[in-house]
Amino acid sequence: MRTASHASTDGPTTSRVVAEVGGTPRSVEPSPVAVPTGLAHARARVAAYVALTKPRIIELLLVTTLPTMLLAERGFPSVGLVLATLVGGAAAAGAANVLNCYLDRDIDEVMNRTKRRPLVTGEVTPRAALVFGYALGAFSLVWFAALVNLVSAGLALLAIVLYVVGYTMLLKRRTPQNIVWGGVAGCMPVLIGWSAVTGGLAWAPVALFGVIFFWTPPHYWPLSMKFRRDYAAAGVPMLPVVASDARVSREMVAHTLAMIACSLVLVPLASMTWVYTAVAVVLGAWFLGATIALMRRAHHPRPGVRLGEMRLFHASITYLSLLFLAVGIDPFLPL
Repeated sequence: MRTASHASTDGPTTSRVVAEVGGTPRSVEPSPVAVPTGLAHARARVAAYVALTKPRIIELLLVTTLPTMLLAERGFPSVGLVLATLVGGAAAAGAANVLNCYLDRDIDEVMNRTKRRPLVTGEVTPRAALVFGYALGAFSLVWFAALVNLVSAGLALLAIVLYVVGYTMLLKRRTPQNIVWGGVAGCMPVLIGWSAVTGGLAWAPVALFGVIFFWTPPHYWPLSMKFRRDYAAAGVPMLPVVASDARVSREMVAHTLAMIACSLVLVPLASMTWVYTAVAVVLGAWFLGATIALMRRAHHPRPGVRLGEMRLFHASITYLSLLFLAVGIDPFLPL
């Protein structure tokens, strides 16, 4: 069999192959090479900008906002207020995440976990990301001020500044306690949600703030354990990079105990029912057991037995989601 090929005059995306099989010439047209359309290109660009906002982090933040609003209202706030608060909160968190990606693009390029982010791959230019981040932040503040209230707008601004300046610029590359104090920004949605409903703050949202504050290290340090080589290569002194697994696990247990205490302090502060109390106790005991199990494995490593850090990471997400589900349901219980 002899084959020959030549470029088709129909255009650059097709070619004709002439084959002689059994002496009979036959023309075979291969499938055209896919050329991105204008719509596909636009979708890819939008997807790249959305990726910069870190949607999965935003989703977790909003999971804490809505239940807090239900608790503050002791029922359902108006749909308009809920939507306005969630949209504003998503925009504020997205702005902070975009600016974080802009400032950390040199780190993201080194780390395997983040090397496919749009600023590393070139899908979005640094200048475009910076403009997008500022625009999204400005939009969120104007949105909050116009449709929610000035207190919530001020708290949203504080959350952005804490994450971008406090965590990303000042703490992340300088101290192993970066995620502890930098995690304050992730606690702000409960304050924003409460203030959106009441126009102010109270001790109940402060207790919820404490839950998230102490939850953050046992949530994030397991991930840092998994990717410690990435952080070490990037020069980021996450605690698991500079300390032993045994020490990190002990600190996670201590933070978990403080987290459980905050979840129970909410009971008298917000007049929670026995249902929330039971849920908080059961979830707290379950998550504490998970952190203690990891601590035991860290103190007594055995060949072939994994540390199980990612199990704890996923367990932390389950814990927070179910606890705040209980927070949101509790005001509707006739108990």
